[in-house]
Amino acid sequence: MRALVIGASGGIGAALMAALARRGEVVGVSRRGDGLDLTDEASVATVMGRLEGSFDTLIVATGALEIAGARPEKSLRALDAGAMAAQFALNAIGPALVVKHALRLMPKDRVARLAVLSARVGSIGDNALGGWYSYRAAKAALNQLVHTASIEVARSHPHAVLALLHPGTVATGLTQAYAGGHAVVTPEVAAEHLLAVLDGLRPADSGGFFDWKGERIVW
Repeated sequence: MRALVIGASGGIGAALMAALARRGEVVGVSRRGDGLDLTDEASVATVMGRLEGSFDTLIVATGALEIAGARPEKSLRALDAGAMAAQFALNAIGPALVVKHALRLMPKDRVARLAVLSARVGSIGDNALGGWYSYRAAKAALNQLVHTASIEVARSHPHAVLALLHPGTVATGLTQAYAGGHAVVTPEVAAEHLLAVLDGLRPADSGGFFDWKGERIVW
């Protein structure tokens, strides 16, 4: 098995790299190691263009809750156009561009799984608390983008699985200040959960949104 992790230097990304290395060959790319800038398609095209061969498992483990010091909004009064645009650029558009440039690395003759890390707060149906406008909206947009991509990809890659995965609340720099009363797991535990869910997905599940237990999350 050959695997690729985009965002390999992050907390979850590094844990996924370690877990996948125990299964076979794994390649990682990141901003820190490769200069990958998800907000610049030229950068995405260059970094992804250096990769050769095909991958059975591809995981986009990128994302940020705070960007340039802008914290999740608690009210409409806190909305800022620049902060909102930055959230969409990094958490929705960037991963979609990675999927665009990763398609050529997915085999057509066998099952290949591409997972993109999303977040339960991107669910519209599950939103009962409000707040976090930009992050929620960016993740909801990401969900739509990957779901839509799964429909197109199925035509050229009939065995492909594209999935959105919610890792739970993981003890990383992204969640440190926002865990609240949620149960927190280590990146290593989260990685094992995510891979177990991904292993169980079949082409019929492509385009779905799943939590770390493998249960579907409402859109």
